[in-house]
Amino acid sequence: MKSNRSIPTSTVIPVLIYPDVREAVAWLNAAFGFVERVRIGENHRAQLRFGDGAVIVGDVRHDRRAPRPGEVTHSVMVRVESVRAHCQRAREHGARILMEPTDFEYGERQYTAEDLAGHQWTFSETIVDVAPETWGGTSVAAD
Repeated sequence: MKSNRSIPTSTVIPVLIYPDVREAVAWLNAAFGFVERVRIGENHRAQLRFGDGAVIVGDVRHDRRAPRPGEVTHSVMVRVESVRAHCQRAREHGARILMEPTDFEYGERQYTAEDLAGHQWTFSETIVDVAPETWGGTSVAAD
């Protein structure tokens, strides 16, 4: 894959729509720790990074819109070092916590939050390496 400084290097890049891009960028930075890497227009789009991942924040335009209340069309999962600390930070910045930090049999501690526009985010911390077969999963392809 060719390199291009105008797009994140991540292979998969979710694009999430917000009514106010600048407000979303500030909030995602404060609440979740994302860092803005590229701004496109004053309130049109922004590229954010988190570790080696990325997300693009886009404005409402044409057929693009933020989720409506009570509507879940997707969820974004982000791996973090400490779910409990991350959850506390998000809560302090007004994130609506939908699921408190919970340990799962597949070796992850996760919490789910809703952001200022209604997008759902699940943050995951690996607490132990677990073979999928031990909890009912099946290994299909090597990573």
